[in-house]
Amino acid sequence: MKSLLLLLLAASGAFAVVPPNILFMLSDDQAWSGLSCRMHPDIPDSKNSIVQTPNIARLAEQGMRFSAAYAPAPVCSPTRISLQTGRNPAALGWTKAAPAEMGHRLIEGDNRKSIRDDEVTIGQMLRSAGYATAHYGKWHLSGGGPGAHGYDESDGDTGNQNAAPHLPPNPVDIFGMGTRAIEFMKKSQAARKPFFIQMSYNALHYPENATPALIEKYRKLAGGRDDKEVGRAAIAEDLDRGVGELLAKLDAMGLSKNTIVIYMSDNGGSNRRTLNGGKGDVWEGGIRVPLIIRGPSIAPNSWCHQRVVGYDFFPTFCRWAGVKAPLPTQLEGGDITHLLSGSSDPVKRSREALVFHFPHYQGDSPHSAILSGNMKLIHFYETGENQLFDLQADIGETKNLASKKPELTAKLSKQLADYLREVRAEMPKPNPNYDPSKEPTRKGGGKGGKKGGKKP
Repeated sequence: MKSLLLLLLAASGAFAVVPPNILFMLSDDQAWSGLSCRMHPDIPDSKNSIVQTPNIARLAEQGMRFSAAYAPAPVCSPTRISLQTGRNPAALGWTKAAPAEMGHRLIEGDNRKSIRDDEVTIGQMLRSAGYATAHYGKWHLSGGGPGAHGYDESDGDTGNQNAAPHLPPNPVDIFGMGTRAIEFMKKSQAARKPFFIQMSYNALHYPENATPALIEKYRKLAGGRDDKEVGRAAIAEDLDRGVGELLAKLDAMGLSKNTIVIYMSDNGGSNRRTLNGGKGDVWEGGIRVPLIIRGPSIAPNSWCHQRVVGYDFFPTFCRWAGVKAPLPTQLEGGDITHLLSGSSDPVKRSREALVFHFPHYQGDSPHSAILSGNMKLIHFYETGENQLFDLQADIGETKNLASKKPELTAKLSKQLADYLREVRAEMPKPNPNYDPSKEPTRKGGGKGGKKGGKKP
């Protein structure tokens, strides 16, 4: 009789594990310290001194914060293709978003601008597992848009320019995106299908589009900061309200108990008091980003200090979704689900070290970095200089240890060069027509690692 009951329960699906919904919210250009909640429990300046993001702060209290989370790249589209494919931008040959700068000592590494048809995306993997998939907002990867790469619904082949016409009360389409996501949730719920929704917000782009009342609010709070910074603070609060409305609807629909919510930025930004560098370079300010995850069985107000990187989400999402198909053989990310249960074990990837490759001029001269344990080496291609930092003791990268630890510097330098050679990364090349007297005005930073602001 007991066996028969078990068979009936199994047939009815009572023992089936219901795959979680996944809501992935990706902000644009938001600094590690860009929220009103700390990204490190022991660093007061890991939160913003004026920006008010109460809804995201509440999300952080309900879930886990990652103090050492990294975007795959210090600029947007390389991070976005990395998130879709689970691979390092260096291996993908896509490391910059803006056009190359000309006239410098080096010619920037080549850079592609379109996702290929043969690249397997996380949307395709989750759809193969029975998920309804949607991508709203900024795609910025060409290739026919999300609809050609595993997404049932999307806003099409969009880029930054698509957000520009959206003014208050819907700045950069924050709230329009939310409305479309809610409708998709309703349809998925009615069809009894789990959903994966990526909300690729354009904010903090177009800060001039922020709600006027918020711009005035932050002009008073900002203490003489420039209009762009005031606008970025204002549009961050607009974004926070959009996030709050979306999460409130998730609650109202009874979906929160089986939905994993992720909040992350696609690259870093200015971190005046804490981190060196910013967008367009691989100093910590350019690649360390806010990351919050809330979901079933994740302890509220918990912390993780293990290093995670954006391309870890590919295998993690597949694990959550119960994907049965083999994962792509070239996958570089590692499953982070054990961290969400409170484990402090490092993430297992195909290689221990993390590499960030930016053979371009933008925030700094062409350079790359490798992180192994707590140690980080940055190599500058104009000068051949290596700089070494202990991030555990010196998160601001102010003390260059290369001369004090020559053996470790040489070891990490070799590991970095070997990896870039192995994946056939695009490299900067000498400019045969370089004229020092005609060196163009830089967009930011200095040369050879001597960035404006903090200097090692």
